[in-house]
Amino acid sequence: MHEAKNTARAVVHIGYDGRVHKRFKGPQARERYENEVRVLDFLQKHGCAFVPQVIEKEDDGLYLVTSNCGKLVDHVSDDKKKLIFAELEQYGVRHDDAEVRNITYNAQLGRFCVIDFEFATILEPGYPPSPKMQSNPNRDEWKA
Repeated sequence: MHEAKNTARAVVHIGYDGRVHKRFKGPQARERYENEVRVLDFLQKHGCAFVPQVIEKEDDGLYLVTSNCGKLVDHVSDDKKKLIFAELEQYGVRHDDAEVRNITYNAQLGRFCVIDFEFATILEPGYPPSPKMQSNPNRDEWKA
């Protein structure tokens, strides 16, 4: 495995099999982990094919293994970025960290994909919100 990212919020490794291994840490790690798992499960149930698929999770260790959605991109135009995240909203999810760092390109699919859902919001009316994430007024502070 090689380390792809090591920040105050998470350590991400890419396995030799291509799978993405993410361990959450730092402020509100449990809430961010639970939200990412919840959102990815929701998107999988709604047939969204351009996001990671959950392969394994360890709730106690705040550890998540997902499929790989391709290589990070260095740049996309603002218009393209808006289109990518708008398409995600058609599946009932607002990303809430709609930045290029959360876009990959998957050559097998021939398309851009979206990653990193720890701050995302499920928009479907009546879908049970994550109480800890929705009620925390300091949520934006976690992104620092």
